[in-house]
Amino acid sequence: MGVGAVLLALAVVAGRHSLAASSRKTPSVSVGDHIQTLFNVPVQMSDGTRLSADVYLPAKGGPYPVLLTRTPYDNIGEREVSRARFFASHGYAVVVQDVRGRYDSDGQFYPLLNEAQDGYDTLQWCARQPWCNGEVGTYGGSYAAAAEWLAATLRPQHLKAMVSIFAASDYHEDWAYKGGAFQLSFNLTWGAFLVDGRTNQSPKVIDWTAVFSHLPLAELPQRVGRRSQPFQDWLRHPDDDAYWRRWSHRDKYPQIDVPVLHIGGWYDVFIGGTLENFIGMASRGGSTRARRSQKLVVGPWFHYWGPMRRAGAVDFGQAAIIDLDRLMLRWFDYWLKGVDNGIMGEPSVRLFVMGHNRWRDEREWPPRRVKRVAYYLHSGGSARTSRGDGTLNTTPPDREPSDAFTYDPADPLPTHGGNVCCFPGIVPEGAWDQREIEKRPDVLVYTSPVLEEDLEITGPVKVILFAASSAPDTDFTAKLVDVHPDGFAQNICDGIIRARYRVSREKQEFLQPGRIYRYEIDLGATSQVFKSGHRIRLDISSSNFPRFDRNLNTRAPIGFSARFQVAQQSIFHTRKYPSHILLPVMLR
Repeated sequence: MGVGAVLLALAVVAGRHSLAASSRKTPSVSVGDHIQTLFNVPVQMSDGTRLSADVYLPAKGGPYPVLLTRTPYDNIGEREVSRARFFASHGYAVVVQDVRGRYDSDGQFYPLLNEAQDGYDTLQWCARQPWCNGEVGTYGGSYAAAAEWLAATLRPQHLKAMVSIFAASDYHEDWAYKGGAFQLSFNLTWGAFLVDGRTNQSPKVIDWTAVFSHLPLAELPQRVGRRSQPFQDWLRHPDDDAYWRRWSHRDKYPQIDVPVLHIGGWYDVFIGGTLENFIGMASRGGSTRARRSQKLVVGPWFHYWGPMRRAGAVDFGQAAIIDLDRLMLRWFDYWLKGVDNGIMGEPSVRLFVMGHNRWRDEREWPPRRVKRVAYYLHSGGSARTSRGDGTLNTTPPDREPSDAFTYDPADPLPTHGGNVCCFPGIVPEGAWDQREIEKRPDVLVYTSPVLEEDLEITGPVKVILFAASSAPDTDFTAKLVDVHPDGFAQNICDGIIRARYRVSREKQEFLQPGRIYRYEIDLGATSQVFKSGHRIRLDISSSNFPRFDRNLNTRAPIGFSARFQVAQQSIFHTRKYPSHILLPVMLR
């Protein structure tokens, strides 16, 4: 299982999520470096629950515009304090709040449940404070971004601008599940371990290989010493039902009348949500002003918003590092202070084009000057004797034999990079060499001829797969790979589809074994230049573990069975069943 099989001390995540429990019990005041800090300020919610906030104020002047962020990771975490002090030093009152049930805040934490109303109540409280001039903005990354989006759906009157970093848009398809598959490593390490309780869990050593391999999934929290009601609830709601829709904000963009700066990463687990939020607000936001006031910045990053030039094994260069705090400051200065700093005169979209490793501005996302080109899979024969025996080109297939492989849930294909969150010591994130993975007999590999000139793809990537299985349910995975001249096989983007959800995420439909079905696999989006001398590759398999749970190839409910069967998989590429990948090729 590679890096993901190590014994992990969770202290490795200290740079991302503070592991120290807060010891503050009473409000206090600190003054230094021209910033006044009010610790543990109680904020009463509409149901009477008191949440704790730290407030950072410039030492002189006022009242000020206010910036609010709400976090489950302890509001005295190093990153939160540093960013708050930065904004306070530039003339903002900054409120950093522990969400309900976490650290110094009262109540019980349940992911997403109370963030809309609690966020709304806190925004109203901010606007009433004597140090607030009535102009309020919010910022946040990951869960904190989810919290600000949910609050924005209630139309708080004083919310004037947002910065959303690495945000989901839907919490079924974009959070707990993907393509109908359970996002196991994220759901267990984050949902059932890290935030299961009032504080982040103490460092301890866990054999994650053994934990992930255990069946049924419903017992996994016990294996790491937790109970985790949310984890159990997520398993009990595999369909996209009312449990999830109460939190989704992807259908509520018309209720949100706020300019938003969207920041994402090509290797981030929530890149789909970040892009959907931008598109949704730009097309369906709550007013003309809101629709015209969306900005998008996407870099070559995974789920971490500190300075980053390397994502996995690939160094994207110094250009990949940008000062996000300064960018956020420009955004808030314009919308909350009325500073004419030129930011709204700049193009709406700024993308880091990997391969060329430089930034480029665009007018919209996805870019209009893109042509969707089909690259077809061509047979390498069912008996694979070596890696890379299938081909990939723009010529449609005619009559070719199908390719076949065996998928055994007892020996799933290991995750090695990609859009994973959030613990690289458990499951590696970002770009890694896929050659060892591709040697396995349960991976079909299709490779283009050597490119004679650079080919840029920028936009959403999709695979149309025609396949049959001997099982009543199974998974199919697809991975786009850039093969360098030295053989390094860099994963670019990937996706998965669970067969029972091939038609709808709301209703399960099982397979008739042996019958050929059409599958649409969403690989997310990217911006990548396949350079001259490189090759385009597509990997097809049936697992990506433990990023996603293993499909047990049965009709059993997801998460509550330990029985599995081996599946025989067939991939078709004929005139009638032309399996292909749709690449968004940038026109010159």
